[in-house]
Order: sequence, then structure tokens, then C-alpha cells
Amino acid sequence: MTGMDARDAELKKELNATLQARRELGDDYESALVDSFMEKVDQRIDGAVERRMRRQLAEQQMVAARGARSPKPTDSFGDRFGFGIVSLVLAIPLSGIGAGTAGLKGLLVSWFGIVGVNLVQAARTNPGLFRGWRRRPDRDEDRWEE
Repeated sequence: MTGMDARDAELKKELNATLQARRELGDDYESALVDSFMEKVDQRIDGAVERRMRRQLAEQQMVAARGARSPKPTDSFGDRFGFGIVSLVLAIPLSGIGAGTAGLKGLLVSWFGIVGVNLVQAARTNPGLFRGWRRRPDRDEDRWEE
């Protein structure tokens, strides 16, 4: 039996003992018996969460000690796509609120905010994205270098 199976078997024994005690003692003690069993379940859950947190902390410390990056990429297509979708979904009510309260100016302010948030997110997830865009003084002022 593995550790998890042993804990499950122990919890099952506790439940059976609680049910047997309820049969013997009657309805008057049902609440106390259920509370006692739930306290044991809570302790079991707390212990499992604590073990998991300690394990994750140890893994993070090992990764930090090795100087390695996290195995999960911090910037994935799904994250960028999700941010874009949420931004567009939120743009609908923000546009309505802005246009409803301040007319065209409110609409423009809300869209400048939406575009600004997306530009900041793009610059954060792709640090070199805007590095190549700068004015070159030796060239025509109206042209931008890529």
C-alpha cells in the first residue's frame, strides 16, 4: 500500500468508527460526532497542504540555487492571447461608460487607456519589442528606423 492508500484507509476507518458510534449513541450525539470527524478531515487536509507547500518551496529553492529559470515559460502564446481577449471584452463596457458619460472625449480616453495597457503588456512580455524604433538624427526627420 502506498502512503496515499494508507491515509485513505485510515480515513475510511475513522468514518466507519464515527458511523458506528452514531448508531450506538443515537441522534443526540450526531452533531458532535460529525464535528469530530470533520476536524480530523481538516487536520488531514492541512497536513497535505503543508507538505505540498514545503515541497514546492524546496523545489523553488533548488531552482534558485542552481540559477536555472522556471521550467514553465513566463510568456506563452496562451497568456498573450488571454490578455488580448480580456482586454477586448473589457473594452465594450469601458467604451459604453466613457461615451455615455463624456461623449466622444470619454470614448477616446477609454480607448487610449485600453491601447496603453496593451502596449505596456506587450513591452513587458517582449522587452526588445520597441528597441528598434528610434529617431535617427542623420536621416530625414519624418522617417522612423525599424
